Amino acid sequence: MDKNLKIYFASDQHFGAPNPEESFIREKKFVNWLDEVKKDADAIFLLGDLFDFWFEYKTVVPKGFIRVLGKLAEIRDTGIPVYFFVGNHDLWMQDYFEKELNIPVYHDNVEFIFNNKLFLIGHGDGKGPGDLGYKRMKKVFTNSFSKWIFRWLHPDIGVRLAQYLSVKNKLISGAEDVKFLGEENEWLVQYAKRKLESKHYDYFIFGHRHLPMIIDVGDNSKYVNLGDWIGYFTYGVFDGENFELKKFEELPK
Repeated sequence: MDKNLKIYFASDQHFGAPNPEESFIREKKFVNWLDEVKKDADAIFLLGDLFDFWFEYKTVVPKGFIRVLGKLAEIRDTGIPVYFFVGNHDLWMQDYFEKELNIPVYHDNVEFIFNNKLFLIGHGDGKGPGDLGYKRMKKVFTNSFSKWIFRWLHPDIGVRLAQYLSVKNKLISGAEDVKFLGEENEWLVQYAKRKLESKHYDYFIFGHRHLPMIIDVGDNSKYVNLGDWIGYFTYGVFDGENFELKKFEELPK
């Protein structure tokens, strides 16, 4: 039992959107957050949509994001574990993070145990009831033949097309109006409650909804959504006993 744990969680940075100039400002803020949490972090979890679009060709990855990638490499080189879960915007991630940054990449929910607390962690897209249009579209996007076809597009064409669709098409992006829908209409809340019918989890940690919230879903069980780094700049921290959502406020320089 370690009561001095510091495990950090963040999600939905969407770097690259809505344009390089605005994204750059948010990227620098996120890098400053990484600089802060690395001082006492036992682990850092990134729960998807770090990029608004990401596709790995065999020899090419999207241009940009050098500051956040460099900072993650620096953190890993110090020995701090970093875990990455793909979101619906970067679901075409393959092994670049694993080979270049030594960061494991997960494509679905994974269980972790910290201080005898069982966590179920993932991005959250396509889970729970509803959202059938996105679930069908995700099957198309993750199909090996679809990825093979897209890979034949020149990166200048493929990346530009995907970035356009990501921003403009709500069905493809998985975006929706960011409003609390009530517990009975929040798909991830319903998903957590159904999971509890067969197994106890102390915490369900997800992103995707862009709303920071902690909701009791059962006896000693909480659903957490981490918010985003577009309007909220929120993150989660587990200290070995409790989980909190916090907002990153940069100190004046």
